[in-house]
Amino acid sequence: MSFGVRTVHYVSPSVWAWRSGRVRTVKKAVDRVLCILPFEKAIYDQHDVDAVFVGHPRADAAPETVDTDAARRTLGIQANEVVAILPGSRMSEVTRLGEILVEAAAVMARDRSDMRFVTPAATPKLRTLIDAQIAAADMTDKFQVLDGQSDLAMRAADVVLLASGTAALESALLGKPTVATYRLAWLSHLLLIRSGVVKVTHYTLPNLLTEEPLVPELMQNDAEPTSIAAAVAALLDDPERRESIRHRFAKLRAELAQDTDQRAADAVIELANR
Repeated sequence: MSFGVRTVHYVSPSVWAWRSGRVRTVKKAVDRVLCILPFEKAIYDQHDVDAVFVGHPRADAAPETVDTDAARRTLGIQANEVVAILPGSRMSEVTRLGEILVEAAAVMARDRSDMRFVTPAATPKLRTLIDAQIAAADMTDKFQVLDGQSDLAMRAADVVLLASGTAALESALLGKPTVATYRLAWLSHLLLIRSGVVKVTHYTLPNLLTEEPLVPELMQNDAEPTSIAAAVAALLDDPERRESIRHRFAKLRAELAQDTDQRAADAVIELANR
């Protein structure tokens, strides 16, 4: 209780990923934590912090089924295979990773003639950079660049290739087989690893929420065009694997879709009525 006022923290900070000591700070500052990921409550329980899992709002918003054909019709795409490429929403991400992803697309396209790529650009500045990266690789005829509309791009795809981040969970909630990749500046990566600040077994949320990791993760030195192309191609060439992933991601969506707004409101009201 802060200054005699009951306090609720919604959403929980990512204490499971980095700076786990923040749990002690949270315990001093709040009366209850509302968690959007199921394993977060267990962490707070270990430290005797009142925590309630309320579900994830993005899961509530995700559809139970995705009409991939309808999304392709909206975009005017008639290709046999479609890969959505999401290089990130920050200039630094697209600068480090965009060219690599376009080169990976070029590797795939050499062996698959009826393939198209759709890429959402988060801002006009990023679109200018993405267009330039695609043109430099002579891949303009294979790409469709959108102004935003990442949800539509993922809906249209057979496989989603993305910069590791919140988009990985969004892709999983749409039931899309996904490949994640990322590159930090080498010094930032060295400091994070050597310092032990980051404490996760996997980088993407879907891999932390399922029994087995379903999202291939190619990070740092592994984030190179040939390896990335091979990971995407492996999913494209294995429809049974893609269907298995879609089935597990549908289950994940159901696990996280808990009518989050109502559960959060109920948790606050219950605390206030004590």
